[in-house]
Amino acid sequence: MTTRDRILDAAAQVMRTHGLAKATTKEIAKAAGFSEAALYKHFRDKTDLFLAVLEERMPTGLGILIGGLPKRVGGDPVEQVLTEFAYAAIAFYGRTFPIAASLFSDPHLLTAHREVVHDRGKGPRHVGDMLAEYLEAEQRLGRISVTADPRAAADLLLGACLQQGFLSNFDQQHEDEPTRRKLAETWVHTLLRGLGLLERA
Repeated sequence: MTTRDRILDAAAQVMRTHGLAKATTKEIAKAAGFSEAALYKHFRDKTDLFLAVLEERMPTGLGILIGGLPKRVGGDPVEQVLTEFAYAAIAFYGRTFPIAASLFSDPHLLTAHREVVHDRGKGPRHVGDMLAEYLEAEQRLGRISVTADPRAAADLLLGACLQQGFLSNFDQQHEDEPTRRKLAETWVHTLLRGLGLLERA
């Protein structure tokens, strides 16, 4: 295992245990068995480390799906793509909620984190933007109803996934894979069929 991998493993564990706000670089370095200087050889700052943890130590399905959405326009059925997306998002938010939630207890840290994340083209808005762009592209192809609002649809689906992440952590009852799959299928079916947003997939 490389030094970088050991630091990431330690950071993921410390952040899950203490939350991002209380996870210091000193504590992370100690947990990894290195000095802080070694940590900064691989990561610019704690935000850089946090983003790496999200991308490399949390469920990877969401990031892969987001990056691949443009290539799936006009291909697989919209309902299938959104179901895969929701399934991955439920797992991602369930795992990352305890880490990220502590940011909101420290306004100064939240402000600094938000500025860095925006500068690097990352952050929670990026996920919604990419999903909305996918739906807009499908709408232009006639696979999404012209009366639908792609941005609102993306927000509704992501909101459900984030709510589930909050509830699973609050209740300490994390879903198994079949439950996540059923939730994703039900939400997407309701969004597309129940609200009449889908003309044909």
